[in-house]
Amino acid sequence: MSINQFIDHTALKATTSISDIKQLCKEAKTYQFASVCINPCFVELATELLKDSSVKICTVIGFPLGNTSTKAKVEEARQALKDGATEFDMVINQSFLKSGELDRVKEDIAEVKKAVGNFTLKVILETCNLTDEEIKIASEISEKAGANYVKTSTGFGSGGATVEAIKIMKASVSNQVKLKASGGIRDAKTAQMFIDLGVHRLGASSGVAIMNGLTSKDDY
Repeated sequence: MSINQFIDHTALKATTSISDIKQLCKEAKTYQFASVCINPCFVELATELLKDSSVKICTVIGFPLGNTSTKAKVEEARQALKDGATEFDMVINQSFLKSGELDRVKEDIAEVKKAVGNFTLKVILETCNLTDEEIKIASEISEKAGANYVKTSTGFGSGGATVEAIKIMKASVSNQVKLKASGGIRDAKTAQMFIDLGVHRLGASSGVAIMNGLTSKDDY
């Protein structure tokens, strides 16, 4: 599979405009990226813009902190589903995880998975905030709760994807759960490094630069 099919072409900044989303979707069609990853308010627009393409619509839930209530996450997911999203990147509740409230972490993920049904759920761990043991536990809980992917980062934390985090995540889940690396993937060399580690998706706002052999200055 060529590198473009690994990329979730991303625009999640607070200042992202409608014109930015139109450009993102245009680029996604041109390069045939796996998906566009956008905030929920843009899902309906992107669905219309990409209706005649193979590019999927991915949105974020409980983003970027993960500490909204489970009910709020569920309603956000349900609305995004109605608007046309088929992939959902939800942020794990790190506060519950850090507090040892593991059943509540699992329930939070499971309820969102129930809301999206057979559509793809990716759980963002925000690995820069977690110990190695917490990354392991969070990955295991995500699988038990029905997640389809575990993902490293929001792009809004203090760090992005690392080789170490991906290796822990991979060792902590079965082959039924896929891996997504995001945050700090700005060039083709870095993208290929994560693919070689077994990652199935790359979250990046630098998709065009990656495809053209350039290095982007974007953080995500």
